[in-house]
Amino acid sequence: MMQELNYICCGGYYIPDIRLPEENRPIGRWGRMRRDYIKEHNPIRFNDLCLSGELWTYLADLNEQTQSRLELIIGQMKATEGVTESLKQHDQMEWVEAMKSIRNRAEEISFVN
Repeated sequence: MMQELNYICCGGYYIPDIRLPEENRPIGRWGRMRRDYIKEHNPIRFNDLCLSGELWTYLADLNEQTQSRLELIIGQMKATEGVTESLKQHDQMEWVEAMKSIRNRAEEISFVN
């Protein structure tokens, strides 16, 4: 895949006009964790993503997918275990403990897959 390269004149020298794509989405917790993992365990892939300018987009997409997956899993676990708003009104401490447990298990599931 050949791309046309533009040059700019700077002090009598022609320099390639290379720009990274603009990406404003945050990479978040899951993106940072994935970045650190790839950097340590698969440096060739990390360098490839950096040099192609796709790293930030890849990490932002992964963060969004993981976050939506996490919300889906938490919702399903809440329904299965009977953690409702009624429980929250009647026994807040039990609700908080149940939600912590659900969130921890859901994060483990999301992170492993």
